[in-house]
Amino acid sequence: MDSAGNPAWPEMFPLEKVHELEEVVGPRHFSAQMMLEYVPDERVHLDPGAVHFYEDVFDYHDVRIGDNVITGYTCYWDPSSGHANSDGSVCVLVYRDDKNRNFFVHDIVYMNVSDDDVHPLATQCGAVLDFMQKHRLSRIGIEINGIGNALPEIMRNVAKEKQFLINILPISNHTKKETRILNAIEPILTTGRLYMRNKIKQTMLLSEMLAWSPIGSVEHDDGLDAVSSALTMMPCPVHALNTCSKIIKANTDFKI
Repeated sequence: MDSAGNPAWPEMFPLEKVHELEEVVGPRHFSAQMMLEYVPDERVHLDPGAVHFYEDVFDYHDVRIGDNVITGYTCYWDPSSGHANSDGSVCVLVYRDDKNRNFFVHDIVYMNVSDDDVHPLATQCGAVLDFMQKHRLSRIGIEINGIGNALPEIMRNVAKEKQFLINILPISNHTKKETRILNAIEPILTTGRLYMRNKIKQTMLLSEMLAWSPIGSVEHDDGLDAVSSALTMMPCPVHALNTCSKIIKANTDFKI
């Protein structure tokens, strides 16, 4: 865009396409990458006031949240020991409306276990499975860095005891946590595409947003880390329960 607000290359980037691009990548990335005007990280913050809150439940029959048609979900667990003085152990469910590029943080749980718990990871696996059963989920991503390395196997054993079929995606994160949070949450938040259910207000997530800084030095950001990973994880498609399955018959009338 030139100083007058007109496209510098209208044949390739007409005004409508420029606006659409800015809506997708967010103003910070657009300024830095498309306008070559760098925005220092220390000027970036996560404003909870930009979040759209909703009360609607997820309709399993029509796969809707209010008027939004849901196309997929991600469930992600960022684990820790769950003890009082450890990092937060957080599991989050995010629904997606890919047509409108909207994201819905529908539920989140911060898990704690007693310091006397002999099997704290197994206890947490049971809590995560209860969370998944409550929302009728079958697939979950688990961060396997550090303490999470043994979790997929423990999770499968606990799921087997509960007779619960589960698909586990082990995920190893190598990018700096602040960078993950910044790149995943900030563009969606600043373009008005981040939604949260009202019950999220009762958790630590909004206070984490207020205190967070991309240059680090915050004490609690484990909920934000879990949400950022859920936002970037490959979604599991959802289908309406009243959708009839189509029978496809292969053509076998041929010769080899």
